[in-house]
Amino acid sequence: MTMEEYRNGKSTAINHFYEKLLNLKDKLNTAGAKRIGVERHRYMESYLAQFKREWKGEL
Repeated sequence: MTMEEYRNGKSTAINHFYEKLLNLKDKLNTAGAKRIGVERHRYMESYLAQFKREWKGEL
């Protein structure tokens, strides 16, 4: 996919979690950033799990 296709394509905000946000913790360098990154990663995973349950009407 080209940058133009990516920018002009139809995508969801949830897809952005999987394309970028969930990969950030592996790109952090300092011990403090890594610690925060792991915490934020868990939070995003929890958010996505909750979102999926709501989307499926399970809550």
